[in-house]
Amino acid sequence: MISACPICNIQVLTPELQWHANTHFEDDQLQSDMELAQQFAFTESTANALDAPQQCMDSFTTDSHAQGASSSISGCSSRHGDVLDDQISCLIRVQIRSHIQEIEGGIMNLLKSCLESETGSSTSIISGHVDHHQTLSSEDKGWGCGWRNIQMLSSHLLKQRPEAREALFGGAGFVPDIPSLQRWLEIAWDKKFDTLGSIHFDSKVYGAKKWIGTTECAALLRSFGLRARVVDFDSTESSGLHSKNGKHVVNQVRGPMDKFLTKNVSSRSTSSELCQEDAENMRGQQVLVDWVWNYFVSKRSDRLHSSQRVFVSDKTPLYFQHQGHSRTIVGIQKQKGQRGSQDRFTLLILDPGHITADLDRALRSKAGWQRLVKRGVHTLRKPQYQLCYVDPGIASSEEMEHLKIIDSILVRF
Repeated sequence: MISACPICNIQVLTPELQWHANTHFEDDQLQSDMELAQQFAFTESTANALDAPQQCMDSFTTDSHAQGASSSISGCSSRHGDVLDDQISCLIRVQIRSHIQEIEGGIMNLLKSCLESETGSSTSIISGHVDHHQTLSSEDKGWGCGWRNIQMLSSHLLKQRPEAREALFGGAGFVPDIPSLQRWLEIAWDKKFDTLGSIHFDSKVYGAKKWIGTTECAALLRSFGLRARVVDFDSTESSGLHSKNGKHVVNQVRGPMDKFLTKNVSSRSTSSELCQEDAENMRGQQVLVDWVWNYFVSKRSDRLHSSQRVFVSDKTPLYFQHQGHSRTIVGIQKQKGQRGSQDRFTLLILDPGHITADLDRALRSKAGWQRLVKRGVHTLRKPQYQLCYVDPGIASSEEMEHLKIIDSILVRF
């Protein structure tokens, strides 16, 4: 069902009405009342959803009497597809654009200007357009960082890749809000993307304050035909590896970081997207930043010897996950080592936990922006990290079947 918001008169799904209305208010008491009303609406929606399987069974029984078991199975499958198509059509019509603070000139152009103004012998390479999507205390504080990173990655895809713009979110051309993204993820699961991972959430995330990670990001984007990839960085002590007959065996990790990933233990890959250096002979978090540098520099290495200090890559930003939080890597800076010392890398990161207005002010004034955006190797203290990025192009129908299983490349350090 669709209802009109009593405040702005926008047409939204009835179960999303209270959530949408919340965004119009800041008063804490009113916010609490609205959240309570939302819970009642969500409970009613869930009850209706629980009735659907019984209706399907009733229809299945009718078909079996009329046409026999074999044809009824085909009919049930067809009806499931029709219902899914109806859900997608409805969501395309009523999904809501995510509200962001517009930054004149764009946040990445401001960052580029700041990097160019720095003194010293550094080289930086950054993604193209990215919008900053901040966590809001009235909506998703404490749990929504994963969804915000999906929004930031999507903002890049919609702006920089025409094929993605046409495919994402039914061709809407904008980044949806969190409730709409939750619906899209449930549809991805219904299409059998990341079936094992969906079990972890009981196939339900809409209206729930559940943390998500790179696997959910990959599943959602892959359901639109995008080639989302996951890379694992893990220390040997915590990687779930044990020895069996002298060989390493990868255990399936089931937790907040790795939700049912099939890990291919290799630091090398034929993919041009992966770091070509021998990661197994390197140690520490340096492995991660070396990989990130090689990722962004790919196809740009011949230009890095010029006097230009900041380059724009054609690569997508990186969804950057670790235990307890996730952010978006939008670039990397390399400071040339002096007197034979090792080059020093700094990640350039947009954090959904930061306030967009603060980022805008700091970047525009070129004052204090480093503490909001820059993260050195010494800050990477977690034993596990995951990255998600998107290769160019749209998958064929045959490739889509392979994309339904979310796997990753495991890089040990």
